[in-house]
Amino acid sequence: MKLLRAFFVLAPLVGLIGCTTVTESGRKQLILTSASQETQMGLAAFTQIKQEEKISHDVMANDRVTEVGRRIARSVGRDLPEAKWEFVVFDSAELNAFALPGGKVGVYLGLLNLAQSNDELAAVIGHEIAHVTSRHAGERMSHQMFASGVQVGSEMIMDAKDVDPQKRAITRTMLGIGTTVGAILPFSRLHESEADAIGLRFAAGAGYDPRAAVTFWQRMQKANEGQQRPPEFLSTHPSSQTRIANLKRLAPKYLPLYRESKQRWERGEFAEREIGVP
Repeated sequence: MKLLRAFFVLAPLVGLIGCTTVTESGRKQLILTSASQETQMGLAAFTQIKQEEKISHDVMANDRVTEVGRRIARSVGRDLPEAKWEFVVFDSAELNAFALPGGKVGVYLGLLNLAQSNDELAAVIGHEIAHVTSRHAGERMSHQMFASGVQVGSEMIMDAKDVDPQKRAITRTMLGIGTTVGAILPFSRLHESEADAIGLRFAAGAGYDPRAAVTFWQRMQKANEGQQRPPEFLSTHPSSQTRIANLKRLAPKYLPLYRESKQRWERGEFAEREIGVP
């Protein structure tokens, strides 16, 4: 228990050492990796995924994802030096999409078909790109690094104090549960909620209706009915009910931006400069 208490005492102190700020939300975050390291890992992961997954050659599907993705990337409103945007459609019925450091975005046909409009697709791609701009991957890795360091430190302390095997096992279990349930999972849910909020802003800035995020996630909730899911406090994601309620609350805030941006896109005001988009 002393080791567990020490984790929660030391966590904020370590956060001060590697602290950065999420530009769009202003939240302080622990980052122990560099943007270039994250990009290298993202590029390696994307290369592997493209080798292992079947890439769709459906021209309409690829054009749809690329158009929405480019507009979302443009609406970020700032250059991301490490991002070389690439949008790929994977030929799978999986209801999934992702974005990796370095600006690599993948959308599966199953999810693309579930999104009945480009406004809904923009909510998804905006969410995924928000993970990239907020450096959530680096933050997750940093949390894991810190948790691993705490575990190593606890083993050293137990060795020094010659703690008996039974107490060691209890300490390891308690420390593992404490770091997972008390820190890693809550931060994962925070990342998802933060990406939802920032993603709405990106979608609205690209001229897509932020209210479509609500209808998309309602449809996703229906598509996943019957699946066994852990309680929210043991999950990496907020529950569908929590997510939908938050989106309903946030979407009206971005309606003025959406209406203004839609008119500007229709007038072609953004055509001359694409930020970091090939």
